[in-house]
Amino acid sequence: MKQKEHIGLVTMASYGMGKYLAEFLTGAFGAVVYKFYETEIGLAPLYAAIATIIYSVWNAVNDPLIGYFTNKGAPFSARLGRRFPWILLGLIITAITFILIFFVPQSLIDEVRTRPLPVFLWMVITICIFDTSYSLWELNYQSIFPDKFRTQEVRAKSAGISTAVGVLGIASGFIIPPLFFSYGVIDSYRTSALVVGAITLFGILLLVQGIRENEGMIERFKAHKEEHTVAAGGFITLLKKSLRHRDLTAFLILLFLYQSATMCMTSSIHYVADYILEVDSSGTTMIFAGMLIGTLASIPIWLTFSKKGLNNQSMLSITAVVMAMFAFPMTFITTINGFTIAMTLWGIGFGGFWTFMGPAMADIVDEIVVLEGRRDDGVLMGIRAFFMRFSYATQALVFYLVHEATGFDPSNVTPLAKMGISLHMAAVPSFFLLLGALIFSHMNTLDEKRIAENKEKLATLDI
Repeated sequence: MKQKEHIGLVTMASYGMGKYLAEFLTGAFGAVVYKFYETEIGLAPLYAAIATIIYSVWNAVNDPLIGYFTNKGAPFSARLGRRFPWILLGLIITAITFILIFFVPQSLIDEVRTRPLPVFLWMVITICIFDTSYSLWELNYQSIFPDKFRTQEVRAKSAGISTAVGVLGIASGFIIPPLFFSYGVIDSYRTSALVVGAITLFGILLLVQGIRENEGMIERFKAHKEEHTVAAGGFITLLKKSLRHRDLTAFLILLFLYQSATMCMTSSIHYVADYILEVDSSGTTMIFAGMLIGTLASIPIWLTFSKKGLNNQSMLSITAVVMAMFAFPMTFITTINGFTIAMTLWGIGFGGFWTFMGPAMADIVDEIVVLEGRRDDGVLMGIRAFFMRFSYATQALVFYLVHEATGFDPSNVTPLAKMGISLHMAAVPSFFLLLGALIFSHMNTLDEKRIAENKEKLATLDI
């Protein structure tokens, strides 16, 4: 019998720093970039939407490919593990490329009304480079979880810590950038981008302990290295084989709709602040503080349910319904206090979804590993990202269609245009979340008995 690999709280907290950085960067990107190009730079809405859709497609395509190729290992993998080097390299490049997105040359901005193509190309190229480097580190980061945290107890505890730390990342992504930019001042957005890049580089130092691959992980990789190097039939075959698993497909659909909902909400918030609440960018701080309080306060409650051994799959569906229920009323709210209260309540469901999302995915990965007899976590995480990344296209299409239908004009926002903003802030996300929960509940078949059986088989196989 192999000795159990001990995972301490410091390691769990350090691993959670990856959640912080992922959500910090995602929040800063999602909340600011689309509005920056549409209303600050002055890029025509159709161009902004097409750029985002191109980004979404590239995002979806490059994620599983990166997952597939990095699954084979990395330089120095025999000593550092197959994930660790990719995570460090990807994060450093990500910090640098995030800054480039906002440094559109002034000469291009001056002519954007008559010559939109150069700004359009700058947007497409920079956000696609940013995404490639982001995928390089984030996919490998996610792939560590099922292998490093191998028992239900450790997974639940680690997921709880990661959720708490990750929520701070979301709040930071929403709260910190607006402290350094002001609506209508393009240079201030560049200052904000520099701050985001600096925080990301500092965060790497706090992440190292959590992503360092222990001796057991490295030995397992070396023992099965040939299997990872030559995947039967290549990536397309692995993609097809993975999608034959009903529970994985159900999970992917739910995550896609969840991500579409949160992308719409994230990208809407500065439209809400600027045109409905009519406050400065820093005025969103109170709203997101409410979400942070609701999320953090709910995590101990959700962890209590988790420790009681409730099915992660069922709880994931329930938390999606809770988010949908609290999102919809924001369609009709027009005050900061109202949004703060609503986002506090929404944070309760959000905290639950995050608490159960990692363990639910890990349970599904366990089943696939048992059935396939090999560990292709990187490919599975890449496939997961493939479907989630299309949420950016969903957000762009929703915004473009709503703005066109309601006649949105940044220089003259009518009551109808304000209603459109409320729709893509609340009503549309609520629909996505409810639809995802219903589909997932119908398709998912993974129960407690099968989860326990899979863990026993994994212990025997030592994969």
